[in-house]
Parts: sequence; C-alpha cells; structure tokens
Amino acid sequence: MDNSVKQFSAKLRTSDFGSAGSRRLVRNGMIPCVVYGQNEPVHFTIDARDFANKRRYLTKSTILDIDIDGKQINAFVKDVQEDFMTGKVQHIDFYEILRGKLLQTRVKIVLEGTPTGVRAGGVLEHVLYEAEVECFPRHLPDAIKVNVENLDVNETLLVKDLPQYEGVKYLEDENATVATIKYVKDTTAEPQAETAEAAAAQPAAPAPEGAKK
Repeated sequence: MDNSVKQFSAKLRTSDFGSAGSRRLVRNGMIPCVVYGQNEPVHFTIDARDFANKRRYLTKSTILDIDIDGKQINAFVKDVQEDFMTGKVQHIDFYEILRGKLLQTRVKIVLEGTPTGVRAGGVLEHVLYEAEVECFPRHLPDAIKVNVENLDVNETLLVKDLPQYEGVKYLEDENATVATIKYVKDTTAEPQAETAEAAAAQPAAPAPEGAKK
C-alpha cells in the first residue's frame, strides 16, 4: 500500500461543537473526528473528499499517520458514522496507538483462491471474518490472507491453520472455525414425495349417486 494513502492532514477542532456545528462542518466538506486512546480525547476535522478517496484502501487495522496542526499521531479507524439517506460520513472515531507498545485489535481475514471442494460442487462457508490479535504496531498486518485452494469438501480451516506473522499472536480459540466446505443438500425431491404420500392418505371420493357399482 502506498504510504500516502495512510497520511491525513487534520485541523484541531476547538469550537463549533454539538449537532448543529457538526452539520455545518459536513456541509462544508469536512468530517468531525475524535481520537481516543493514550490521553484525553482530541477533536479535529479532516477533508471529506480526501477520506473518501482513500477509504477503500483502508482496513480496521491500517495504522494511519495523522497530522493535527503539526502534531503527529498514529491511529486506526474504530468507527465511521454515515448518513443513512445520503451516504455522507458524519463522524469518525479513531484509536491512538503508541509505537513500541503492544496493542490488541481485530484484523480482517481474506480467503484467496478457488478451493478444490468448490470445484467438486461444494459450497465455501466463511465463518470467521476477523481475528483478534496482539502485537506491536510495526508487526500489525493490514489483513490475514489465507490460500484455501487445497480445501476440500468436508474439510475445515481453523484458527490454528492461519498463517503465522512475525510478532503476531492470535487471541482467538485455536480450534475456532474460519471456513469450511460442505455439499448443498438437495431437497427438491422431498416436497414431491410428501405430496404423493399425502395424496395416497386421502380417502377415496364417494361415487356419484346412481352410478353403477
């Protein structure tokens, strides 16, 4: 990832707080933000267009370099609030981290490749989408990428099967399921069978009056 994608210029927010102030900032192309973590929360704003252009490259574990009026902090995105109708970002919560200090966070799990079991007619079920990890910031991966091409029908990928990254410790149960491949049960014939059984169980209709016996 290009380092420029991780860099944001911000302005300290010292006034115009509250809902009305936040709406004015959004209308003017800015996003109200707050960073939590090591010290007191810091309120600031970033350019909405800049965030929109970079957002698709970011994950929950991407460490960002944020310059707030000359003060550098490292943080990652914790929560993004959007307007349901317009899709515009209304507010962003960041979490500050310190270089050289252990952190705990969740990292996205990305499955790569077409499994053998899928080619044989099975269906891949992705169960665990993120894994909680502990590491120093310099070791934090943007994503946990797993090649599942050799996964066959009725086989399961567990947390203990995930790739090992230098300095990264998984905090999940090592036997937790990440993904599995199963056949889809064909139930199309069952309703027909049930219909036939029901028809056989119905009493015969009485013969019309005057009919020959």
